[in-house]
Amino acid sequence: MTIRNTTQWRIGIIGGSGLYAMPGLRNAEWIEIATPWGRPSDAVLTGSLHGVELVFLPRHGRGHVVAPGALNARANIDALKRAGCTDILAISAIGSLREELPPGRFVVVDQFIDRTAGRPSSFFGTGMVAHVSMADPVCPRLSAMAGAAVRDAGGAVTEGGTYLAMEGPQFSTRAESHMYRAWGADVIGMTALPEARLAREAELPYALIGMVTDYDCWREETEAVEVDAVIARMAENAEIARGAVDAFVRALPPTRAPSPIDTVLDKALITDPACRDPAVLARLDAVMRRVNGGD
Repeated sequence: MTIRNTTQWRIGIIGGSGLYAMPGLRNAEWIEIATPWGRPSDAVLTGSLHGVELVFLPRHGRGHVVAPGALNARANIDALKRAGCTDILAISAIGSLREELPPGRFVVVDQFIDRTAGRPSSFFGTGMVAHVSMADPVCPRLSAMAGAAVRDAGGAVTEGGTYLAMEGPQFSTRAESHMYRAWGADVIGMTALPEARLAREAELPYALIGMVTDYDCWREETEAVEVDAVIARMAENAEIARGAVDAFVRALPPTRAPSPIDTVLDKALITDPACRDPAVLARLDAVMRRVNGGD
């Protein structure tokens, strides 16, 4: 387990395999990380870019072999924590629920609506109970830097938007798509939850750049969503996404100032220390490392 130095940036990047062909990535090495929550989606690729340490995790595994509902989000976030990450930048394909968010546009998400089912969404439970605040589910500092990075890379970006997380793997029905629009959702995807919730529990500031690949099926004059069109748009967006990661890293301040998210568990843990289950605490060795004096 890598001890986290929170004054130095070590950015975890979750996204598709196209992101990892980063020109200039030095000392690149794939590393397997074991977690108490099972195997992550894949090994992580560590390296440095412009002097900043990065840890890349293919969300669906190399070759896109893991379905959205089968993602082991707890293992993925735990692995990034064990790798010493200080922050997470997630990049994900999304569908648009708004006319003003056309395919090709990028959206820096700031809110979520959860429509997933049956996905483990917390590291905590019986034996060690915690309740973190998710009122503002992303890190404003990272999100602002992410928006600026997309612009610097030549992308059209909207800063702020509500992401509807659906279970999948099927795309929406038209009735569902219209309902999500009525709820106030702006974009739709299958992977950001419980990822964002778990990052918060692990005291990892999290930002999400969504790449609009299609209009969801609410738009009657547009063909229904098909995966081949999504893949084609993802390929078109990949160069800008890589450029955004590069610009994001270049813009990081030399020293990482503390974030309130770094210590969120101080106000979240509720189980009396004398009543905490040792077996549960053992699984939380990475998530609760700072609380237990490990950082």
